[in-house]
Amino acid sequence: MSTQKSSYTIAVFGLGYVGCVSAACLAQLGNQVIGVDVNPHKVELINQGKPTVIEKGIAELVAQQHAAGRLSATSDIGAAVKNADICLICVGTPSDRHGAPDLSFIWHVAEQIKEAASQREGFQTIIIRSTVPPGTCHEVEQIIARSGKKVDEDFAVVSNPEFLREGTSIEDYFNPPYTLIGTQNERALEMLRGMYGPIEAPLLETKREVAEIIKYVNNSFHALKVVFAGEIGALCHSMGVDPHAVMSLFCEDRQLNISPAYLKPGFAYGGSCLPKDLKALNSMARSRHVELAVLSAVERSNELLIERAVDMIVAQGKVKVGVLGLAFKAGTDDLRESPVVKLLERLIGKGYSIKIYDQNVLTSQLVGANKQYIESTVPHLANLLTPSLEELLAFSDVIVVTQKNEEYRKLAEEALTSKIVVDLVRILDKLPETDRYKGLLW
Repeated sequence: MSTQKSSYTIAVFGLGYVGCVSAACLAQLGNQVIGVDVNPHKVELINQGKPTVIEKGIAELVAQQHAAGRLSATSDIGAAVKNADICLICVGTPSDRHGAPDLSFIWHVAEQIKEAASQREGFQTIIIRSTVPPGTCHEVEQIIARSGKKVDEDFAVVSNPEFLREGTSIEDYFNPPYTLIGTQNERALEMLRGMYGPIEAPLLETKREVAEIIKYVNNSFHALKVVFAGEIGALCHSMGVDPHAVMSLFCEDRQLNISPAYLKPGFAYGGSCLPKDLKALNSMARSRHVELAVLSAVERSNELLIERAVDMIVAQGKVKVGVLGLAFKAGTDDLRESPVVKLLERLIGKGYSIKIYDQNVLTSQLVGANKQYIESTVPHLANLLTPSLEELLAFSDVIVVTQKNEEYRKLAEEALTSKIVVDLVRILDKLPETDRYKGLLW
């Protein structure tokens, strides 16, 4: 039977920006919210119906919820934990002098919850709303478990990252792109489904570690976008080209530019366009003495993906390698700037024995438009092509998958019974539970 409620008693630890906004918004959703902070001034402000931060709409929201009796604050941690169905941790995680996140406030709150937990009966969900690295929830769980409470029976620790922007945080709270819950504890999931039920946004459930890292990934990509636009702006400005017109046109493409396209972890890029045009753009910048720190590093980062693949194959300790796919992507015979060609040339240089299966390249070798390129540029690799998957399988100790197609997927699954499979493209949606399967980045 479902025990899901429509409202809860929630203790919010940390009454800074995220904590104050979260507390007020949760109260607006009908919950009984108790703010907890070591700073008596912040506690006093909330108990006067005043916010602890300056933000659009927050003063009115805090005043309304305090007047309605749904929002208060205390420095009595024991009482807050004892009465709360949910503890929401919103303390700061600033950078230390080396750039690593300082989690001392997280550990302090965890210790406080541990000390108070023995006074409480019933299941409790601990939510980490702060931005923390993977593994933090597990560490908090271990601290609280030292109180004698049992993990997943008496309590669960959940990752629930926030995606609030300063200036629009209240609007963002009630209209997020999605709400993310990182836990596999069904009782905790049920409580959060109830807590976020009134918000009309997709509720996504995932593993804790995935939820913990997503905020870092999001913000790093946002930073990358700012710098990318800035570098394009600097180059265009040096050439007398309007960068705003360029980037406005860039953003019109929702199929490739502003889309999920290319945003899948996997092997390196190649082909006739990406390497050539990136080189050209960087060359234009150098000729005008415009430094493009990010774009000039892209080629080296791509090379690192090839190096990781080489290292993974070498680590298997086998010298007979069968390769599924030679062209730079599936469905083509184009070997220009193919990262697979670069990968195999390094393996051949190390003395590896190679056989390659790529039906498109094999056909092109006979009649295709790339026949001359194959004969003049990579004849040594063309000689390693085999028309038979059976021959490649019988020859190889290691199978390397470089392209996605159904034929390769079936062979990879078959090979796993006796061979090592190094997957550079995540061809198997469900990762097999065998140490013979090696994923490049997963």
